[in-house]
Formats: sequence, C-alpha cells, structure tokens
Amino acid sequence: QVQRAQAPSPLRGRTSGAMAPLAARRSTGLAAVAGALGLAAGSLQALSHAFLAPSPSSPPALRGLTTGSTLAGASVDVAGSSDVLAQARAALLSRKALKVDLTGKVAFIAGVADTSGYGWAIARELANAGATVLIGTWPPVLKLFEGTLKKASTNEARKLDDGSLMEIAKIYPLDAMFDAPEDVPEDVKTNKRYAGVGQYTIGEVVEQVKADYGKIDILVHSLANGPEVTKPLLETSRQGYLAASSASAYSLVSMVSRFAPMMPPGGSVLSLSYIASERVIPGYGGGMSSAKAQLESDTRTLAWEAGRKYGIRVNTISAGPLKSRAASAIGAGPGGKTFIERAIDYSTNNAPLTLPLYAENVGTTALCLSTDLMAGVTGMTMYVDMGLHAMGTAIDSPAYEGLDKPPMTPGSAN
Repeated sequence: QVQRAQAPSPLRGRTSGAMAPLAARRSTGLAAVAGALGLAAGSLQALSHAFLAPSPSSPPALRGLTTGSTLAGASVDVAGSSDVLAQARAALLSRKALKVDLTGKVAFIAGVADTSGYGWAIARELANAGATVLIGTWPPVLKLFEGTLKKASTNEARKLDDGSLMEIAKIYPLDAMFDAPEDVPEDVKTNKRYAGVGQYTIGEVVEQVKADYGKIDILVHSLANGPEVTKPLLETSRQGYLAASSASAYSLVSMVSRFAPMMPPGGSVLSLSYIASERVIPGYGGGMSSAKAQLESDTRTLAWEAGRKYGIRVNTISAGPLKSRAASAIGAGPGGKTFIERAIDYSTNNAPLTLPLYAENVGTTALCLSTDLMAGVTGMTMYVDMGLHAMGTAIDSPAYEGLDKPPMTPGSAN
C-alpha cells in the first residue's frame, strides 16, 4: 500500500496538489517522513532523529515502509534492504532504551561532605545525565567541603564523562537530626561550628529549596551517624541507640514527608543501607544495624504511602563496603586494621564477584533507579555488593581447609 504524509516545511511547497488532501489527513507522519528522507539520503543522523523523537501518537518511523513507497513526492525503494533496515531499527531502539536525559530535573542529595563516598558518586552520575544537583551538608563540615571543591586537586573527582567539571548548583547546610528550629538544643545553637551557617533544620532547608527551585524530582538520602558505632549493642546506651535511629532512619521519613509535596508524580526517593540490617556484622554497633533495618522497613512503607499520595517511588540501595572517609572514621581494632578494611577483605574473599567495589557501581545503580527506566520499581532494597548478600557461609573459613580453593573472578587481584 502506498503511504503518504505531509512533508516537513522545507519540502512542503514541492508536494503536488493531488497529494495535498491526503497529506492533510495524515497528522502523525512527520517522524516517518524524516526517517524515510534520511534513509533515502543515506543520512543516519536524520533517521535517528525521526526514530528517537516521534510524536506521541506516531508509529515507529520505519513501520509503514513498503517496497516502492512514495512519501511526500519522493520515491523510496527499500527492496532488498530489509536486513539493513532491521539492523538500523534495532540499533536505534537500543540507543533509545539506554538514553537517559535528566535535563530540567532537580536532585537533592543529603549527606555529601567529600568526594570519596557514595553520595558524591551518585551526584556525579546525576550531573552526567544533565540534572541540576543540590547538596545538603552537615554544618560543622560545610566550610571544609566548600573549600575542598575550590581546590584544583578536586577537579579530577568533579570531571564528567564529557570532560567538563560537575557544577553543584547550591550547597545547603543540613543537620538531619532536627526537623525545626525548636528541636535544636541550646548546646548546638551556641556551638561555634554552627555559627554563621544559616538555617539548617530539615524543615528550613526544604523551604529554602522550594523558594530557590520550586520542586525537586530526585531525593537521595546518603547520611548516617551512630555516635556509639564502635560499641557492641550490649554496651550501647539508650541515648546512643536513639541517636543512631534518628540520624540514620527517621531522617528519611522526615525528608520524604516534607519534600514529597513538591515532587512531581514519577519522582524518585533513594537511600543507602548496608547488609548489617539483616546479617550480623561484628564491629558495626551502637544501634547502627538496627537503624539500617528501620531504614529498609520504612522504605517499603514509604513506597506505599508516598506512592499512593504523591505518585513517587521510594527505594534503597544496600551497598557493599567502601573505604570512604566516613567509613574509615570508625577506627582501627585489634591488629591495626580498621572496620572497613576488614569488611572489604571479607567481601573480596567471599563474594561471588571478587572484583573491588567502586563508588561508581553504586552511582550508576542510583542513576538507573532515579529515572523512568525503573518507573515500575518501588519499595525495593537493591543490593550492590558484588553478590555478598547471597552467601550463607564464608569460603575462607577454616571449615573449608583442605578443599580446592574456588577460582577468583577473572580480572580481580590475586
């Protein structure tokens, strides 16, 4: 069947009068015309544009082409080219499926204070995709972080895939322990490390962001704190336990309840958890394992409540051990190794993938979860830990002595 469509404006004057009534009836053919003309001219760029940017009601650009089809007065013979067309169509579909463009989206990442952690890696990936990046930083380290960003030595960490440097649109002081000014105790108000930073409670920061940008599309909760993290749970005080829960778990609830009203439907909330939420990890104490369990439970409940009320998604990433500045601060135990060094060694020896875990692994996963590629995913704990969560026993245990040592993952260090 011969198919015709209205020509793009540069060719409209060349359309014969006989074709005009039929062309006028075809309102969805612009993408097909661009695709056909691009093919006839051997222009992959034109074909790509037509295929990747069809009108909402249009069929794929190549679907209606048949042998000898005439479009807008131009004859396009596709006989014998079915394989080429199929390959081109498949390639363009792949490009469309993998294309992530967050231009115009606003992302708020809470808990970034250096360039070594997961929060920074997530911010970088979101910036790579074109998002406007806002960051909330703990007030006592705000000036230090701002100074670090000005140093030339930080440029490599700020470098995006296109060679440009990541720009942080604005950094807000944020103390996630407090929802409103009246919650701040006197000793914090008068602390010199908080002097001159401005408003920093969750409610105040939300109002500032609303005034500055009107909305956010992506909320990332990348913060945790347990003042007694080095203590076994049996020795953890009530105050220390509740502090860990407040900073590491309830802060997510508070942020979602306040940010969600300014998030459009389809928005994404993401937090960071750890396998200690469901497995015993000696050395990760002070109520932090309990706080992570709360965080994951709250993720599921918030996914239900915020999904029904606001149409947004809520997920968490259970990330493997990373030697970030914050993790390294837990301190060294017997033998001189820090908690995080031991955790990394254990993971490398026992995970299904013995490759090192990089912050970028979590960053790219977070990017995916923050886009429409994961529009149907909410209430989920996503493991990014080289598969360690799947293991039920440690293969470097003395119980395995005398057995052949399992091979390491190709490409990993011996």
